[in-house]
Amino acid sequence: MRLTTKGRYAVTAMLDLAIHARREPVSLADISDRQSISISYLEQLFAKLRKKGLVSSVRGPGGGYQLARSGGEIFIAQIIDAVDELVDATRCAGQGDCQQGAMCLTHELWTDLSKQIHSFLSGISLEELVNRREVQAVALRQSHGAHARDSGLLGDLAFS
Repeated sequence: MRLTTKGRYAVTAMLDLAIHARREPVSLADISDRQSISISYLEQLFAKLRKKGLVSSVRGPGGGYQLARSGGEIFIAQIIDAVDELVDATRCAGQGDCQQGAMCLTHELWTDLSKQIHSFLSGISLEELVNRREVQAVALRQSHGAHARDSGLLGDLAFS
């Protein structure tokens, strides 16, 4: 199964945004601090996410990013697709040239698995992830770290 850091980071950053952008836009610097993803990499990812209509940007003081739609309308597969990531279990990137330029015996099996994984991720929304108890616990821990740097953040977390 091949899902590179690009897809993982995009999902992580979008989940962070969904958790923290409840009242005001979130800066990439804040996401970078909480998730240990470089700002330059986040800029690249968010340019693609904005182009696909998943996030919107707010300029000026207090600016940053927010979800372009509700978290219940944004699905994990959409995020992965937006950053041009492939969910691919084949060794040939789906090209069918896995065995010296020809299709291998198990190509269709791995192609079917790739489709199943994409379908699975298409059924999970950001909202569902935000509402998971274990995600809330991690977000609270991360915010405690940020709380030491920015005393106002914990009050902004409002979990269902």
